[in-house]
Amino acid sequence: MNNTARLNITLPKELVQRLNKLVGRRKKSQFIAETLKEKIDKIQNEQLNKLLEEGYKAGKKESLNLIKEFEHVDLEGWDEY
Repeated sequence: MNNTARLNITLPKELVQRLNKLVGRRKKSQFIAETLKEKIDKIQNEQLNKLLEEGYKAGKKESLNLIKEFEHVDLEGWDEY
């Protein structure tokens, strides 16, 4: 079973010329696939990092609220400093 799909895309001529010089006429598909994968992985990683950061910020706020809520209990029974 073939795990590839054929695409018909339009690119600027100057970009195609640079691509041909860099990888040759026969290896364009592989180069484009690898480059797209890297770019997609980077974007998805950035999105995940943003979600994690938002989650940590929300968790921090929640944790601080819990600390404040139980602050008086934490100090019960302790000698004065």
